[in-house]
Amino acid sequence: MKLPPRFEMTITRAEFRRLLPAAVNHVAYAETDGAFVHRDGERGWRIGLEQLPQLRLGLIRLERHQVDFSFTGYAPGEIEDFMARFETYFRRGGG
Repeated sequence: MKLPPRFEMTITRAEFRRLLPAAVNHVAYAETDGAFVHRDGERGWRIGLEQLPQLRLGLIRLERHQVDFSFTGYAPGEIEDFMARFETYFRRGGG
């Protein structure tokens, strides 16, 4: 059995909230108990956002979160599509 997706993200909660609507295709969701939750009949998803210790790079301090996903009533391919869209909207350049 494949484990649900989990990421560590260097992002503020405010930035996560700003990007999330487009990443989930603008479906309705609620923010409750540190998570973002969507329900549509028998189907739904939950994205948990737990603050981690800051990343310290010299004098720079970056906010970090652990992001956990759970899905109910979605086929594996639908979860893959959801995660691909999510990752596209939260992807950052670097080098």
